[in-house]
Amino acid sequence: MRFWIDQHGCAKNQVDGEELAARLEASGHEYVESAEMADLIIVNTCGFIESAKKESLGAVMDLKAAWPDKKVLVAGCLSQRYPEELAAGLSEADGIFGNADLSLATAAAVATITGEHPVLAPPQPSGVTETRAFERVRLFDFPGTAHVKITEGCSNNCTYCAIPLIRGELRSRRIEDIAEECRVLIRRGIKELVLIGQDLGAFGSDLAGRTGTELPELLEALSALDGDFRVRVLYIHPDHFPERILEVMLRDPRILPYFDLPFQHASGTLLHTMNRRGNDAIYLDLIRRIRSALPDAMIRSTFLVGFPGETDDDFAVLRRFQEDAQLDWLGVFTYSREEGTVAYDMKHRVAKKLANARKNEIETAQTPITEARLARFVGREIRVLVEEKVEGEELALGRAWMQAPDVDGLVVLRGSHAPGDLVPARVLAVRGVDLDAVPTDEASRPGKVRA
Repeated sequence: MRFWIDQHGCAKNQVDGEELAARLEASGHEYVESAEMADLIIVNTCGFIESAKKESLGAVMDLKAAWPDKKVLVAGCLSQRYPEELAAGLSEADGIFGNADLSLATAAAVATITGEHPVLAPPQPSGVTETRAFERVRLFDFPGTAHVKITEGCSNNCTYCAIPLIRGELRSRRIEDIAEECRVLIRRGIKELVLIGQDLGAFGSDLAGRTGTELPELLEALSALDGDFRVRVLYIHPDHFPERILEVMLRDPRILPYFDLPFQHASGTLLHTMNRRGNDAIYLDLIRRIRSALPDAMIRSTFLVGFPGETDDDFAVLRRFQEDAQLDWLGVFTYSREEGTVAYDMKHRVAKKLANARKNEIETAQTPITEARLARFVGREIRVLVEEKVEGEELALGRAWMQAPDVDGLVVLRGSHAPGDLVPARVLAVRGVDLDAVPTDEASRPGKVRA
C-alpha cells in the first residue's frame, strides 16, 4: 500500500504525522510524495478551533472530490474529538482514526484500504508515558530541524481551551527517554531541536514525587549531550514559569534564550474568567526578570481577543501591556466558541466584528515594535540554519536563533547554501519581520556567537 499524509494543525500534530508515517513504513507500506501517487490518503486533522476544523474538513472533501477512487483516512485531533459524528456525517471519510494510540495506525490504514470503514478512536490514556518514543524515519520539517514532543495533553483547564477534550490530561515523558531521542536526532544531523508540548512549564508535574521543576533538569540533560546543535523551548504557561531555566541558558548558549509565553491577555479580571492567574503587572515583572538575566532574550506571545466579557477597558489594559512589554514576536487570535469548554456557555459574548477590529488593532501596533526589536541585530553576527534555496537567485532562506519555525520571520541569506547547513552570517538590515544577512568567514569572527 502506498500512502500520503496531508498535514494540518500544530507542531504536536506534525510529530504525530511523522510517527504515523514511521509506523506504516515499519509495517512494509510505502510513503509517497503526493496524493496522486497514493492508494491511501491520510488527512491528519486539527480540531482545536472552528477555523482549523473547517480547514481540515475542507481538505477531506477536496481530496475525495479530486481522487474519488482513492481511500481517505481521516486522522488526528478532529477524529479524536468527533469520531462518531464524522463516521456518520462525513461521507468522504473511508475511515476514522484518532490520536490516542498511534500503535493502531497500521490496523486503521489496512482496514480503510480494504473497505471496512473503521472508527478507531479510543480514549486518551492517563498516567506517565513509559515507553520510548517511536523513532521517526522522516521529518516534515525543513532539513536540520526536528520537533520533539516532551508532554502530551494538558491539565491547566483554561476555560476556552479544547485541548484536554482532545488530548487528555498532562502526561510527561521521562527525561532519559527524551534525551536519548535527542541524541539519536543529533547523530542524524539535526541542528535544531524544538521542544514542544501544550505547556512545558508543567513538564514533570504529573510524575509521582515531583513538583514540576523538571524542565530545568531536562535542559541540563540536553546540555550534557555532545554536538553542534541548539535547543528551542516553546509554549511555557507564564503563570508557572520555571526560572531556573535561565541559569541553564546562561551556562550553555546552545540552549536558546527564546521564550514562547502565551499571555493570552493582560486584564486580571478577564484572565480570571479564563482560569488563569496573571495580570499586566505580574507579566511585566516576569518579562523584566527574563530580560535582566538574559538581555538578548527573544519573547514571543499570543493574545486572545473577543473572549466573553471582554470590555473596552479590558482591551485598553491589553493594549497598554503590549506597548509596555515590547514583545519581540506576537500572534493574535479571536475567541472561538468550542462546545464542551466552560466558556461555551458564558454570557456577554463579543461580536465577531468587534473582536476582529481588536485583533487588527493589535497586529497593526505590533509591526513597528517587532521591527524596532529586530534592529538590535543589525551589524551582529549570527548563524543561520538554511531551510531552502530561492529558485533562480543566489539567495537562501533560513532561521537564526531568534526565529522559531513557521511563526516568526526569516533570514534572507546571500549566496548559494544547502538546506540544513548552519552558515555564519552578518545581519545587514531589517526588512519588515525578516533579516537580510551575508555570509562571513567563521574562522575570523571575534568572540563567541550564539548557536
